[in-house]
This record gives sequence, C-alpha cells and structure tokens, in this order.
Amino acid sequence: MMKLASWNVNGIRASMDKGFREYVENDQPDILCLQETKAEPQQVDLGWADDLGYHQTWNCAEKRGYSGTSIWSKVAPKKTTLGIGLEEHDHEGRVVTATFDDFHLVNVYTPNSQRGLVRLDYRTQWDAVFLAYVKKLNRRKPVIFCGDVNCAHQEIDLANPKSNRKNAGFTPEERAGLDNVAKAGFIDSFRQFDDGPGNYTWWTYRMNAREKNVGWRLDYFWVAKRFWERVADAKIRSDIHGSDHCPVELVLSS
Repeated sequence: MMKLASWNVNGIRASMDKGFREYVENDQPDILCLQETKAEPQQVDLGWADDLGYHQTWNCAEKRGYSGTSIWSKVAPKKTTLGIGLEEHDHEGRVVTATFDDFHLVNVYTPNSQRGLVRLDYRTQWDAVFLAYVKKLNRRKPVIFCGDVNCAHQEIDLANPKSNRKNAGFTPEERAGLDNVAKAGFIDSFRQFDDGPGNYTWWTYRMNAREKNVGWRLDYFWVAKRFWERVADAKIRSDIHGSDHCPVELVLSS
C-alpha cells in the first residue's frame, strides 16, 4: 500500500507547531503534497523531515510569503516539474508535478476568485489551461492530481449552498470547471467511498465554524479512470488540526 496526502497548510511556518509536524511524524504518508506553503525552503526548519527520508520539491511564488506548493516523497520521483509550462500562469508557484514509475502526481493550488469575484475571469482561464496540462500528461501515463481547487463541486460539498451561489468557490463557472475535469475522465476519489453530507476540508476561522462543522470541501484527489483499480481508499482527515484546511488522503494498492 502507498498513502498519499494533500494539505493546504496556510503557511507552513505557522502550521509547523500547530499540528503539521505531529501529523507528518505520526502518519508518515509516503507522499505528501502541500499547498499555500507561503515560504521558501531555506526559511523553514526541515531537518526533521530530512531525517524521515522525504525528498522535497518546492515551487515558490515570485511574491514572497504568498501561495506556493511542495511535494515530499519517501520514494524519489523519476522526474519533477515546476509549473505548467506557460509563463503567464507560472509566477505564483501553484503547481508541482512528480513522475513515478506508474503515474504522474500533480499537486495544485488553484487561484481563488476572491471577494467580489475580481479574479473569476483569471480563474476560468486557469481551469482550462490546467486541465489541458493534466490531459496531456495523462496521455503518456495515468495522472493523479490533488490539492486545494478552491471550489465546492456540488451542493453536498458545502454547508450553505443556497447562500453561496454567487460567492467565490461556488459560482456556476467554477463548478463547471470541475464538471469538465470529470468529463475528461478523472474520478473524484472521496465520493466513491462516501456520498454523504457534512464532509468538509475547509472552515473559516470565524464564528466557530469548525466546531459547528460549517465548512466547504475544497481539497480533492482526482484519479484517471484507467488508474482507478489501484485506489484502495480515500479519506478526509478532519481530526487533524494545524490549518483552516485539513488533510485529505488517498491509498493505493500495489
């Protein structure tokens, strides 16, 4: 078995002693994908992760303290790639790809449409070019992509769908982007194992939202259909704290 985990840590330095390091040391996923790292590796104490045997690949935003993604793996990837190969979309450190023997793993932190939907047009462009990127990879070798996609796909994926239809993360345009992912032959892994309500991965820090479980499911593992037979389980780890997001996990059989 191989366990993959994905977590938007909302600043790795801030989360380090709030549950992040404890989770990694206790659970030791074989591959860990991080989003919103908000740091360069030299700014973080990572000796303990080196001691656990993690090979690390970081993609940092040009703007310091912003965005950023990283893949930590106990199995050295055959190849790693930063970005999607389009200069206009590769300044914010939003994508890291690691290629293994049997699959490509793409870690993504999708742009947020922001308050007032001021970045919705850019977000819509991003969805199209990112999907084209993973589809191209998938022609060569099966793709798993994971991360914070900043969208709740269906009404079941957030606590208050009716009041959020015009808000960032639940607009028709963003949801259509995930519809296109499914149409392209990728499976939302968690929903194959749990089709019930109340399963969220992000909660605002305000109004005791996490304690009340008033949240959104923004974090996913999408798996190419031709690789689905390798998937043994998918989970949301809402018991793990350290960020306003929690980790999501995917277990592969050998």
